[in-house]
Parts: sequence; structure tokens; C-alpha cells
Amino acid sequence: MTASDAESMSMQDLLAMATPEERAAFEGMWLGYTETFGAPDLRERIAGTYQRQKASDILCFAGASEGIFAANNVILEKDSHAIMVTPNYQSHETLPIAIGEATGVPLDPEDNWSLDIDRVADAIRPNTRLVTINFPHNPTGTILPLDRYHALVELCRKHGIYILHDEIFNGLGETSAQHLPYIADIYERGLSLNVMSKSYGLPGLRVGWIACQDSEILSKMERLKHYLSICNSGPSERLTMIALRNKDRIFARNCAIVDENLPKWDAFFARYPDLFEWTRPAGSCMAFPRYKGADGVEAFCQSLVEDSGVLFLPSTIYSSDLGPTPQDRFRLGFGRTGLDEGLAALDAHLMQNRPAT
Repeated sequence: MTASDAESMSMQDLLAMATPEERAAFEGMWLGYTETFGAPDLRERIAGTYQRQKASDILCFAGASEGIFAANNVILEKDSHAIMVTPNYQSHETLPIAIGEATGVPLDPEDNWSLDIDRVADAIRPNTRLVTINFPHNPTGTILPLDRYHALVELCRKHGIYILHDEIFNGLGETSAQHLPYIADIYERGLSLNVMSKSYGLPGLRVGWIACQDSEILSKMERLKHYLSICNSGPSERLTMIALRNKDRIFARNCAIVDENLPKWDAFFARYPDLFEWTRPAGSCMAFPRYKGADGVEAFCQSLVEDSGVLFLPSTIYSSDLGPTPQDRFRLGFGRTGLDEGLAALDAHLMQNRPAT
């Protein structure tokens, strides 16, 4: 019940979307090494998902985590400084700390988990090289207001700072969600991180990428990739080509699942206003509700999974070495089918083990 990706599909379902030419390319491909940058036609198709990118602006990776590793290790040095939002995906914090110095800027739960740009400005040092953001945000699902987004770009442009934007949930959420423009399209030092895992619901393909107008940074990351995965899986590249051509169809399917599931969470939380504080997220397939029980969120989640087989992710998982993070929240997911069974088990657990408030 805490999954952060959209509902996956089978190989059979994906291949059913293929043209005869795509099917033949997949079945008849040569199983040798592929290009380190990624197959040229794949990079061309990825570039087509952006407004201003071309194939030469794309570098493919074996998933998003390899891209995060490469970007941090190329941009940062031991005497440099990075800024990132908190809470966040773990490697966005631990990698900069392992390389140099870092400052966390917490998102404000009293302001719809938004980012205070003045706090980012106050955190900038002469050696600040990188700001890392993630919208729609993991775990809250918040989307930064557009005016703040542009203000952040202008702030970083003024100081010559790179922005690594983890955009792996862009396009996923309620059908009506308004997503931000890709950072690579609006900022010359923006790195757009994306992957087939989350919004597409195809993590088994292990294909991710970074789009960036800065050819020098891309070249350095490509050279680093020779020490990592070297190249992507050839069959995965062919399958990714099929999925990207059907992007609108896949996103519509996944957002329809969110549209169906969110009202069920609304109804659930309406039944337990004394135990939970619920706010609908702006995007993605995750939310970060507040738990009010006297036993605390860690005990609640442990009891829930051990006694009833329902898994949530307590906010203690999102603790940070850079400052305090909320300790009374848990991450839930709503991007997959089969939610009714989980909600029934959750209701049954609460009726049998209702905590004090």
C-alpha cells in the first residue's frame, strides 16, 4: 500500500502496442554491446518528450539511480557544496554528503509542502555547485508552484548553480494535475532526470536518462558510465522505444488508476478523522498523511504490517542528517490496482486494534 510506482504491465501487453517494425527490431536484434550514450533512435525518441531537447542532449542510464550517482560525482568535488530539499529520496542527500558539504532546505507542511526560495538563497555559499529538487515530490506528491519554480531557476542562474531535477513522477497523478515544465527545457544548467520506472510503471526495463543542454557535463557523465553499467540492455532499449511511442496511452491508463483510487482514500480518511490528517497530493501516486495516534507512526506501521499484512512507509525512513523531518507521517501509494483488498484489511485492522489518540 506504499508503492511509489504506477501499475506495471506484462511483456505481452507492452509488445501488443508495438508496430510490426518494432516487434521485428526487438525479436531480431543483435545481442552485443549497445552505445554508452544510448541507442541513437532511442535518444531521438526521448528527446521528443521534451520541448527543446535534441538527441545529443540525452544520456541514457541503467535506471535513475545511476543517473543520480553520475550527476553528483561529475558536478560535485570534495570542496564543493550542494543544497537539496528534505525529506527526499535517500541518495539525493547521501551522495552529496559523501562527496563534499551539503545543506538541506525543508519543505513546509504548513504551506502545502512547498519550497521557500528565500531559504534556498540563504543556504547558497560561494562554493555551491548544485541544487537538487524533486517535483512531484517523493513522498508528499507536492508540485512546486510555477512562480516559485521560475524564481528558483533565476536564483541559480544568477549564481551559476546547476539544478538536478528528479522528474520521474512528471505526468503521473490525477488526470487534471498541472505538471511543471522540464528543467532542461527552461534552464541551460538544468539536468532533467527521468526513468521508465515510475510514471510509466515499467521499472523492470531499467532504462533512465538525463537531458541537459550542457554538453560538457553530459560528456563527463558518459565517461563515468564506462565504470558503471557501461551501456544499457539492448532488449530494454527496444522495449522502451515501444513504450515511449505509446506514452500518452500509458500515462492515460496510469492516471486513470489514480483517478479511481484517490476517492477511495478520501472516503477512508473521512471515516477516521481522529486518527489521520489527509490532504490530497498535487501529483504522483503517493501521499504523506499525518498519523495522530498516541502510539506513534513507527509502532502503528509495524503493527499494521505484522498483524494485518498491510505495508506503509513510516516517516522515520525519511529522516535526514541535515535537519529535522516530520516524524508523524507515513507514505501511502495509490498508483496500482487492487486497492479495495488493502483498504478492507486496513479497516479490519483499525476496528480490531484502534489506537488511542
